[in-house]
Amino acid sequence: MVQQNWQAVLVPSSDPHLSEYLPERWQGRVWLSGFTGSSGTLLVSATQAAVFTDSRYWEQAEAELAGSGVALVKLEGAATPAYVSWLKALGEAAGTNGSAQPTLAVDGAVMGLAQTQQLRDALGAAGWQLFTQVDVLDGIWPDRPGLPTAPVYEHALPYAATARADKLAGVREQMRAQGATHHWIATLDDLAWLLNLRGADVEYNPVFLGHALVTLDEVSLFVGEGKVDVALAAKLAQDGVTMRPYAEALPTLAALPADSVVWMDPKRVTWGLREAVPTGVKVVEATNPSTLAKSRKTDAEAVFIREAMERDGAAMCAFYAWLEQALGREHVSELTIDERMTAERATQPGYVSLSFPTIAGFNANGALPHYRATPEAYAVLSTPAGLTAEGLLLIDSGAQYLGGTTDITRVWAIGTPTAAQKRDYTLVLKGTLGLSRMRFPQGTLAPMLDAVARAPLWAEGLDFGHGTGHGVGYFLNVHEGPQSISKAVPVPDMAMLPGMITSIEPGLYRPGQWGIRIENLVLNVPVTPAVPNAEPGTPEYGRYLAFETLSLCPIDTRCIDHSLLRDDEVQWLNDYHAGVRRRLSPLVSGEALAWLQRRTEPL
Repeated sequence: MVQQNWQAVLVPSSDPHLSEYLPERWQGRVWLSGFTGSSGTLLVSATQAAVFTDSRYWEQAEAELAGSGVALVKLEGAATPAYVSWLKALGEAAGTNGSAQPTLAVDGAVMGLAQTQQLRDALGAAGWQLFTQVDVLDGIWPDRPGLPTAPVYEHALPYAATARADKLAGVREQMRAQGATHHWIATLDDLAWLLNLRGADVEYNPVFLGHALVTLDEVSLFVGEGKVDVALAAKLAQDGVTMRPYAEALPTLAALPADSVVWMDPKRVTWGLREAVPTGVKVVEATNPSTLAKSRKTDAEAVFIREAMERDGAAMCAFYAWLEQALGREHVSELTIDERMTAERATQPGYVSLSFPTIAGFNANGALPHYRATPEAYAVLSTPAGLTAEGLLLIDSGAQYLGGTTDITRVWAIGTPTAAQKRDYTLVLKGTLGLSRMRFPQGTLAPMLDAVARAPLWAEGLDFGHGTGHGVGYFLNVHEGPQSISKAVPVPDMAMLPGMITSIEPGLYRPGQWGIRIENLVLNVPVTPAVPNAEPGTPEYGRYLAFETLSLCPIDTRCIDHSLLRDDEVQWLNDYHAGVRRRLSPLVSGEALAWLQRRTEPL
């Protein structure tokens, strides 16, 4: 900072592809601060440093930053104003508000386009300037990890039912409609989906580092040398895909001919990429065509997704059967829960990896939505001498299978739940049931559905701080768009369409006591007519959607306050459990089968 005359440096949780989970090379915020949460930003000045993160991570950050000299700034709103406020106070204290503008440095190659524009404007209004041309970690991180080297492989038949050539043809058709000669893809799930390729460069997401430049007749794929073997490169070449070194991506973009028209998604490219586009080249700013296409799973993909859900359900039956018999007889902790559930999933056909870090939170730990047990801090549920405590156990987990991605949350009674716990549990369950049963016009903007899951909680003056539902990929990222059932401001991209998979996961969190979240994945399926016996041409006949519940695992009925459920809600739950029993029974035996039958008894 002294050498470059920077007054402050910002280190975000991001990489050149705006990934949710980061390769080690771009985990500079973790290396510098010691805070390991998946979301947060580090700001460093000559005399101070602070991590900015939201309420999901406050407790974790306080523990990990204790004694480090790095302060915690608790975000309760937008991040950019908080950064600027901190810098303004710093500027006054440091005496940098003279004639020369103080400078904040950040690596523009890992900063989102809109985020950087907003930060630049806010800094300018506060008398600061933004410098984005340098990787601020270069030269200060002696043992900085290199680029990942895991091989790229093909997502092949039967799972990849739509051919690479057909996907490219669909993208090019939309390029022509936009008048684009080139299309730049930087987001890793879009890249993997379009080319039917997968990798292991990013933990939990089966993707690989790369960029693609799609023209109307060829594709340049920029990946690390040696990651694509000769045989796969030959298959890609048949579809007009040429391999290029990863390092050539930015220079290639910067060398586009002046008469080019390049399509870039402003939400899915970094500031550095946008800045590299030559002056004179026209840029079409619109959502990547692959983003919407991959969100709409085909009927063929849905078949494999249902199979993956059955395999995942069978693994959970085996795990929960073990858990119930082990409680009070064996050492059981949040860590062993994670280990045992992962081991059960790993036995299933088509298993590849977890889809995110398992959240196993007992009592107060369950009240932290993004809690993760560590060897240094975890709860023990039982020892050979008996239960250590009674309460509620929240388990949020999922896996990647060749035929689909899973994500499911259940809450289980450990001992006898209290009346207050039952009431909270049932209010959350009513939210899950209410949204799961919805019918709505095709094209409804996803945020408009959010209130349905919150209504039972709102009626009691309660709420939860996270979204109700996120999109889920097909053997891809567990979090994908464009739809989001949340309090987000609705935009046209968020329209609910057939084939989309979304989570439904309302929750309720009592800090220091317990947390409850009941989550299933659902598939948008057409319902026509919308009302039985409706005549074609009438309003009642219209194009509606309903949710098919995909996740298959019993919901703990021991935690239900029966007085709070209506008859139709009980019927839905009984029907769901009957389906879970019917589909999973052929896949399990012994104690797992006995557990399944016990936990799917009708109310």
